[in-house]
Amino acid sequence: MDINIGVHGVINIGGLQIFITDTIVSTWILMGILIVFAIIVRIKLRKFNEVPTGFQNVIEALVEVFENYMRSTVGDKLMFLGNWFFTVFIFILLSNIGGVIPGFRPPTADWSMTVALAVVTFVLIQVMGVKFRKGEYLASFFKPMFLFLPINLIGELARPISISFRLFGNMLAGLIMMSLLYSMAPIFLRFVFPAALHVYFDIFAGVLQTYIFVTLSLSFIAGASEVADEKQG
Repeated sequence: MDINIGVHGVINIGGLQIFITDTIVSTWILMGILIVFAIIVRIKLRKFNEVPTGFQNVIEALVEVFENYMRSTVGDKLMFLGNWFFTVFIFILLSNIGGVIPGFRPPTADWSMTVALAVVTFVLIQVMGVKFRKGEYLASFFKPMFLFLPINLIGELARPISISFRLFGNMLAGLIMMSLLYSMAPIFLRFVFPAALHVYFDIFAGVLQTYIFVTLSLSFIAGASEVADEKQG
């Protein structure tokens, strides 16, 4: 296992060089899997049964669990964000647990990926804050007085950056630990000892970090739109 990000080629577009890295290749693979899965679900569930069975039962259970999770986290007011965060949840989860596959580098072990997801969260925080609180949200940056504007802006930027580093740091740390173990363990133990640790570093930590990233993102958005205060009330 190699912790360095490999480059597989370069594409020139109008003088701009775009490097095809391990992260991009892994992301394309995951996107392909999700698109194919979505098409299969669409074909399979073209006709819904009133009493779900088999495949339909599994899909409806997944959707229902995530809807309940969304409702308990942000309330009914922001339920329309569920489609986006369901996709993000599945993508990050597959990215994290993909480390169990030999030669697959998790895209979330690259900060450029996690910060891109965090930037979307940052944009949603601002958009939802303005949408539901309008001028009051913008005025909050000047509280308790206008001199605090730079500090409030830094605090606002720190939240998405922190969750991006949290996800990136945990996944990169797991990748580094597994790389060290594979390099130090004797050949006859590489299929036993390091493989068992994949359960923790890739599966357990991967699921946990996925949950933390999505939950923190939703909490920040709920806080900006004051949904959290309404739920407490």
